[in-house]
Amino acid sequence: MQDLRPFFENEHFIETQQPGTYQLQQWGANIICATQKTFDWDDADIVIVGCGEWRGSDASADYNNGPDAIREELYKMYYWHKGITIADAGNIRQGATLGDTRAALLVVLREIHDAGKIAVVLGGSHDLTLQQYEVFKKAEQMAVASVADMLIDLDETESVTDRSYLMDMLTGTPNFMSHYNHIAFQSYYAHPQMLETLDKLRFDFFRLGKVREHIEDMEPVLRNSNLFSFDMSAVRYSDAPSNINGSPNGLSGEDTCQLTRYAGMSEALTSFGIYGYNHVNDSHNMTAKLISQMLWYFVDGYLVRKTEAKLTDREEFVTFNVAFTDNDTVFLKSKRTNRWWMRLPDQSFVPCSYNDYLVASNDEIPERWLREQERLL
Repeated sequence: MQDLRPFFENEHFIETQQPGTYQLQQWGANIICATQKTFDWDDADIVIVGCGEWRGSDASADYNNGPDAIREELYKMYYWHKGITIADAGNIRQGATLGDTRAALLVVLREIHDAGKIAVVLGGSHDLTLQQYEVFKKAEQMAVASVADMLIDLDETESVTDRSYLMDMLTGTPNFMSHYNHIAFQSYYAHPQMLETLDKLRFDFFRLGKVREHIEDMEPVLRNSNLFSFDMSAVRYSDAPSNINGSPNGLSGEDTCQLTRYAGMSEALTSFGIYGYNHVNDSHNMTAKLISQMLWYFVDGYLVRKTEAKLTDREEFVTFNVAFTDNDTVFLKSKRTNRWWMRLPDQSFVPCSYNDYLVASNDEIPERWLREQERLL
C-alpha cells in the first residue's frame, strides 16, 4: 500500500493518552496505530478510519471530533479476538472544501479495498456513504449495498447532501449498484411513492417493525452485502441520546449490535461505515459507548467469518431437500455457524434464514425466493 499518512491529521488519538492508560488486554493496548514506528498496513485485517466531515449536512458545520469520542470508549473495551489485527489510521484531514475531504477519504478507502482489508469508517454525515460506493465504481465492480436508516435519503437537491446521496448512488451513470437493501426505515417518514420506486427497481426495503420482530432475517441480507452503512438515526433516542433529530422509536442498542455482528460475519463485506454521530449532543457519552460496542460485535462477527466453510465443501453442511408449490429445491445449513442457504432454479445458492426453510416446508413460497427470482428475470 502507498503511504497514506499525508491524508490524515498529524496527531493520533493514542498520542493524547498517558502511558499506562490501558491494560494489556484492552483495545487501546492492542490496536496498531499509524503513528507508531512499527505500523504496517499489511499486518491489518481491519482498518479504522475517522472522518468528522459534516458539511454534507450543514455547509457551515465545523469538523467534528466524534471519531475520537468513539475511540475514547472503544479503547477501554477488552480485546477478545487475538486472531484479528486491527489498525487505526487516525482521522482524515479536513479539506479546504467538502469535495477535498471526500476525495481524500475515497483515496484511502480504495487503497484499503485494493489491499484486501476491511475498512471501518467513523463519520461524519451520512453522505460519506457515497465514498464507500465510489470505491466499487472506480474499480468498475458491481456492488450490493445495505443501509440502516430511519429515513430514505432520496431528496432531489442541486448538490449531494446527507438527504440526497442515495439519488446519486442508485441512479447515477455509469451505475455499478447490482442491488440495494434499506433496513429499519420508519413508514411515517417515508414517502409512499419513494417506496414504490424502490420496489420497481427490485430493491428490498425492511420497515422497522419487521426488522425488530425478525432481526435474524437481516443476517442473509447483510451476508450478501459488499458495503454496509449505518446512520445512527436508525437507533431510538433513548438508546442513542446524541440523536437530537432522531425518533422515540427505532432500533434498540441490542438490535444494532446484532446487525453489526451480522455484517462482520459477511464474507462479501469489505466496507462498514457508521455515520450521524455528533459528540456535542451525547449525554454521558452513551452513544459513543453504543458505537464502540457495535464495533466490538462487528469484529466478533468477523471472527465467525474466518471459520465458515466453503459451499463446495458439502461435508460441512446439512442438506435438506424441500418441495413447495411445484418447486423442488435444496436448503443447506452450516454445521459450523448454523447459517442457511437455498438453491434457486438456476442452481445457484443464495443466503437465507431458518424462517425461509420453515415457510418452504409448509408448502409456501418464501418471499426471499420470490424476490431473488424477480431479479433473475
